[in-house]
Amino acid sequence: MKWYVPTTVQDQQRDAKEASNLVLKRGQKLCNILEWREQKIVYRRYASLYFVCSIDRDDNELIALETIHLYVEMLDRYFGNVCELDVIFNFHKAQYILDEVLMAGELQESSKRAVLRAISAEDELMEEKSSSSSRRR
Repeated sequence: MKWYVPTTVQDQQRDAKEASNLVLKRGQKLCNILEWREQKIVYRRYASLYFVCSIDRDDNELIALETIHLYVEMLDRYFGNVCELDVIFNFHKAQYILDEVLMAGELQESSKRAVLRAISAEDELMEEKSSSSSRRR
């Protein structure tokens, strides 16, 4: 989960539970956009994974859907057909990929190639760091 507005942990937990309950109860043939409080919930399901975001009422729902799709494509390319276990056990990498795509809740980079280059560079940096620290021991 990622929050782009200041909120308490209790509010985050309540909102996440409420939004997930709304999404999970919906039928597969229903629209992927629903109004919720003063916002809209936009979601997409990929196999057993649900990707959910909350947007302002005046934001474009189709852009939100495409941003979710872009993020899933990045996860697929990085993990090779992403699954629930990839996201659970590599949540830090999934968050990093999201940070490369979005900044402050706004689309930052739409180029898949640029995002993958940044992720590869970060992986190389982490590998160099871990190999240099293991040599010191």
